[in-house]
Amino acid sequence: MNTTILALDLGTNTGWALHHMDGSILSGTQCFKPQRFEGGGMRFLRFKHWLNELLSASHYINAVYFEEVRRHAGVDAAHAYGGFMGHLTAWCEHQNIPYQGVPVGTIKKHATGKGNAGKDEVIAAARSRGHAPKDDNEADALALLHWAIETQEV
Repeated sequence: MNTTILALDLGTNTGWALHHMDGSILSGTQCFKPQRFEGGGMRFLRFKHWLNELLSASHYINAVYFEEVRRHAGVDAAHAYGGFMGHLTAWCEHQNIPYQGVPVGTIKKHATGKGNAGKDEVIAAARSRGHAPKDDNEADALALLHWAIETQEV
């Protein structure tokens, strides 16, 4: 595959996985928790700055995939997700990078064989592919990245 793909599990602790043109994969979790004396929009400015850093370090991103969540346990999580998704899609439009949301069940089914797999099962699936995710956010991003690599023509 001759492309650079970014996969994101959006949230306060955003999981990310980046497939480079040379086939290498980097992944991690980036925290965007609001700081004590920050205004409500600062987390999104830091998110945009982080996206710009990823793009600069990668030189080019061919496509962005993000976990498309339809339900959240709480209002705060739903608001945060909506903010991250809005900023991500606007950033992709500005950078002329195609983007696509992928339903959670689709990602889990591809990674584990079960659309309703739990966090531990997704982490185990990432480990079985040779990754060492430090949490479920990173594991979700890795699962999404492998879905994109194996099912999409980027």
